[in-house]
Amino acid sequence: MSDNQALDALRRLTGHPAADFRHGQLEAIEAVTSGPRRVLVVQRTGWGKSAVYFVATKMLRDGGAGPTVIVSPLLALMRNQIQAADRLGLDVRTVNSTNTDAWEDVFAAIDRDEIDCLLISPERLDNPQFRTDVLPGLLNRMGLLVVDEAHCISDWGHDFRPTYRRLEQVARDLPPATPIIATTATANDRVIDDIKTQLGDALTVIRGPLDREGLSLQVLHIPSKAGRMGWLADRIPELDGSGIVYCLTVADAHRTAGFLQAQGISARAYTGPMDNDERLAVESQLTEGALKVVVATSALAMGYDNPFITFVIHFQVPGSAVAYYQQVGRAGRAVDSSYGIALAGAEDVRIQDFFIETAFPDERTTTEILRVLAETGGLRRSDILSLVNIKNSRLDATLRILEVEGAVYRDGPRWHRSPQPWTYPAERYSEVTRLRRDEQEAMASYVQSDRCLMQQLRELLD
Repeated sequence: MSDNQALDALRRLTGHPAADFRHGQLEAIEAVTSGPRRVLVVQRTGWGKSAVYFVATKMLRDGGAGPTVIVSPLLALMRNQIQAADRLGLDVRTVNSTNTDAWEDVFAAIDRDEIDCLLISPERLDNPQFRTDVLPGLLNRMGLLVVDEAHCISDWGHDFRPTYRRLEQVARDLPPATPIIATTATANDRVIDDIKTQLGDALTVIRGPLDREGLSLQVLHIPSKAGRMGWLADRIPELDGSGIVYCLTVADAHRTAGFLQAQGISARAYTGPMDNDERLAVESQLTEGALKVVVATSALAMGYDNPFITFVIHFQVPGSAVAYYQQVGRAGRAVDSSYGIALAGAEDVRIQDFFIETAFPDERTTTEILRVLAETGGLRRSDILSLVNIKNSRLDATLRILEVEGAVYRDGPRWHRSPQPWTYPAERYSEVTRLRRDEQEAMASYVQSDRCLMQQLRELLD
């Protein structure tokens, strides 16, 4: 397919007959369709990373390649991209926990080569049945592997997700000629090096500028929650357009949304524990302009596609520049003027500390879980809770990490100790924790800075 055909595909994808490639997009497409085949794209939010892998898919499929597999944590947030892919004539399907009845039909359609893209979450790779019954066949016929939000593969990153580590084995099992596109808006040099380790040193990196023209950054120090809520109630009605207020905790997101509603402001909360249909309804309301503001946790960070957000306000400051950029980058994508305002509060460091200190399972609890699993020959989750002093939510996170690292495995409802040796990686966990403390200190410097905030943010991200 020629450059002109690629441009035609882009215009069909976007629905704009005068659309043109942004700097680096065609380079990334050509890299996976013509060589060197494996690419990491690090570009700011709104640059058009999904356009790269959908146009590449169109070119590869027209050339006779197998289906693209897109691994993304953002299944619920990709409706706009899937609709765009439909304009390009691509048949995009998904298999997830909400459509298990359709799985058999989807896999049969893949066998008949009728599906162009299969969209799955990284958690799907945790499913033993999927890994044994479906994945081997996919690996043999896959035309392109897309790793969306690739910073999640790195435990050096701000949003490490243990299930992403399974992609290292997936990449290793792929035929060497199978192309890979990994995409992210937030990866510094250390994270990029780690992604290369996971997906292969031959990864070509295409990295763009991080500046956002028209986005004005500001920091205000308002120690009390009551003071910040009052500021929001006074100022949000004065701001043009619609926006997002980010909170560090689920409780603060719901509390703040309720307060703003009581002040007559059209506001809704958006958090991970909410029902998926409810989150989708909030998204739609914000996109359609029916809401003035959504008060969200990081659940509404990656992948939300609304180019007309005019302001992002942080009710509390995240613990890293990368996490902050990921969220504040929701603003100013298709508007001339937008605002990113950080409200530094007295509780910020305490909440940041909690996230840092609970990122990895502690050695004592981990050792105890492995001991009881080995001694009993396998236990249900409820039995582990009765034998080990660990909170419900922490058990899930610990088992997920241990499973990905090969220390335990599931057989139906029971968890078992793996026969392979495993040593608690104290040195690695300690080094990652140290790095996150450094990032925390850097953000503390950012909120106290009297320099150009965009320049300082860019320096922290490079």
